[in-house]
Amino acid sequence: MANKIMAEYIWMDGKKPTAKLRSKTKIIDAPVRSLADIPAWGFDGSSTEQAEGNFSDRVLKPVYYVSDPIRGEPNILVMNEVYNPDGTPHSSNTRAVLAAAYEKYKNEEPIFGFEQEYTLYRKDWPMGWPPHGFPHPQGRYYCGVGCDEVYGRRLVEAHLRDCLKAGMLIYGINAEVMPAQWEFQVGPLPPLEAADQLWLARWILYRHGEDFEVYAKLDPKPMAGDWNGAGGHTNYSTKAMRAAGGVAAVKAACDKLGGRHKEHIAVYGADNDKRLTGKHETCSIRDFRYGVLDRGASIRIPLDTDKRGHGHLEDRRPAANMDPYQVTVALLETTLGSGFDPKNFGWESQVVI
Repeated sequence: MANKIMAEYIWMDGKKPTAKLRSKTKIIDAPVRSLADIPAWGFDGSSTEQAEGNFSDRVLKPVYYVSDPIRGEPNILVMNEVYNPDGTPHSSNTRAVLAAAYEKYKNEEPIFGFEQEYTLYRKDWPMGWPPHGFPHPQGRYYCGVGCDEVYGRRLVEAHLRDCLKAGMLIYGINAEVMPAQWEFQVGPLPPLEAADQLWLARWILYRHGEDFEVYAKLDPKPMAGDWNGAGGHTNYSTKAMRAAGGVAAVKAACDKLGGRHKEHIAVYGADNDKRLTGKHETCSIRDFRYGVLDRGASIRIPLDTDKRGHGHLEDRRPAANMDPYQVTVALLETTLGSGFDPKNFGWESQVVI
């Protein structure tokens, strides 16, 4: 094994309306110095809803990799795009769409950050909740400390350490408003790298859940009633927004986003209508508004952006289960192009308003 390493090939399947992560291990030659050293591989697309059984071979094309923090160096985690045998991107390959969009707008230097909320479950019930009842009402749990306030911290800390060990740009974690709900943040990074790292961070979270016998759910409304939903808030800026006086560009982008609200909601996560009710720090899914410091708005302009006169915006509409490749494409096309329409990419609506 001296000249071999374990490469975990990770990809998104074709499940609708929400793709799932899949992975398998390939033993490859060491050392790996670049993507060129990682070979393409194949898989059975009929088992991942990406092919029919009579023509099932699909191709995994390595596009990004990091150190494997679980198996340890020199092993690696490899993010892949899915291709058809004829060399064309598979219809489920949303990353290829983002790569093309970024190529068009890269001179604008777009930067993204993601705030990933999730809920920890054990045996089909939120971790730490009474087996046949409910905990105290929410309010005491946000950024809480103590075994009566937060649940699952050992897994959360292990996930954070391993994301950092992998070299990923995780810039924070916190316990969220609902007990057993947490958040980690990725970025700020260019769009492809930001989205790749979010998917890999999700994979590491799920993988740790196996060891702890706990699983993370990205359900936008994990528990009905007076409990917060789970979002995938997306922070976004361009070179113009970050320049002196860039708050004008931020507000211009917000105006454009308002004109494509329905189109964005269509790819911002399945069941997002259950979360965007106008309550629990959300704006109604049927409305669009933006404002400074307004956590109940569709788009929040942070205090720092408003005070300095330049910075970024926070799109609070994406759900926790959103595909970051789709979300970044939508933001780029609406704010820098002629406008976003999911039909142009063959993407089906996850929520219709």
